[in-house]
Amino acid sequence: MKQRSALVIIDVQNGVLDGEAPVQGTSALLANIGALLSCARDRGVPVIHVQDDEVGEAGSAAWDIHASIAPAGGEERVRKLACDAFFETDLAARLERLGVDHLVVAGCKTEFCVDTTCRRAVTLGFGVTLAADAHGTSDSPALPAAAIVAHHNRLLDGFGVMVAGRPCEIRAVPIAQIEL
Repeated sequence: MKQRSALVIIDVQNGVLDGEAPVQGTSALLANIGALLSCARDRGVPVIHVQDDEVGEAGSAAWDIHASIAPAGGEERVRKLACDAFFETDLAARLERLGVDHLVVAGCKTEFCVDTTCRRAVTLGFGVTLAADAHGTSDSPALPAAAIVAHHNRLLDGFGVMVAGRPCEIRAVPIAQIEL
């Protein structure tokens, strides 16, 4: 059975990218997310933008999604207050309504919202493709951002569970190899 995918872009907000702990490599990150977004739009793949309501006041410049990947007409937005984009949101219901069983995930920040949302998605029965070169984060006191991204790509690749008798897992794949 062919999977029905959706592109889920997490927290690519101005206040995350340029905030107190800025995301590293934003130019490449935005270009890669933009390439996925363009492909999804061209192929009619549903796009869902996730926004963290704790990043600035709703409607502020910090809260807004970066202009280069801003939602187009008909693209959905999910507002959240936790790292898990499914927690106390209607994301799962929206995906169900769209007939989606596979997510392509990109966005910010790798070790927080991207990781948590990917892990939760598989436990809810979704297959996940983590766009290995389209998620990013900030340097931490322990590791530079690039090492955090590389570590999570390796850590999450192959993570999965059996749900209703079928395997649901995460695959970390560069955007050049992702088919939407």
